[in-house]
Amino acid sequence: MQLDILIFAAHPDDAELSMGGTIAKLTNAEIKVGLIDLTKGELGTRGSAEIRKIEAQKASEILKITVRENLGFTDGSIKFNEDYLNFIISKIRKYQPRFIFAPYSNDRHPDHIGASQLVKEAFFFSGVHKIVTEENAKIQQPFRPEKLYYFMQAYEFEPTFIVDISETYDTKMKAIHAYESQFHNPESKEPETFISQQSFLKNLEARARVCGFNIGKEFGEPFFCEEKIEYDFIGIIKNVHK
Repeated sequence: MQLDILIFAAHPDDAELSMGGTIAKLTNAEIKVGLIDLTKGELGTRGSAEIRKIEAQKASEILKITVRENLGFTDGSIKFNEDYLNFIISKIRKYQPRFIFAPYSNDRHPDHIGASQLVKEAFFFSGVHKIVTEENAKIQQPFRPEKLYYFMQAYEFEPTFIVDISETYDTKMKAIHAYESQFHNPESKEPETFISQQSFLKNLEARARVCGFNIGKEFGEPFFCEEKIEYDFIGIIKNVHK
């Protein structure tokens, strides 16, 4: 199955928190979006890997994701190694997305940093003919996506572009709340974490509002690209006047 966009995240719920509104906007436009979680989140203080799997399925249905996989890498140990790299290369070659998304390279969580490095290297090496990977015992053909974009997590960056998610912000929040084990619940007896604090989702909303304000919209999600991006101003105007 060929996808338009493939997103890599270190843990289930990372993509929903960082770009859930963008995902919903894309899938509403019938763009095929895939999501690959590198770990099951088994080190998470709250819930369990089994619970996170069920929650991820619910979130995927809300966001209308075409396909979601979990590579089962060891949570807390997302660092560069050849096996991890080749797994990610094989997924890029399998789905042949036009664009891929990954965590930004500097973040509070070491797994996010490791995932960023792995995806960046896989993005390049997926197009190298002498790197051989297999899918279902068949040699895969080299393939390199057009662009790699990074999404924002705990640490901020100066965005290359911001996506207007005003119409899909509520869908994003529904997908986030599908992870009932992870976020604020006054009835929970589990230890409080960075993301289960009541202020966490308020801060997430504040960021979305600031990003929206910066582009003259209600809500926005920020992204970064290390390369220059073409801006099709004439095409945008023509679409407005259709």
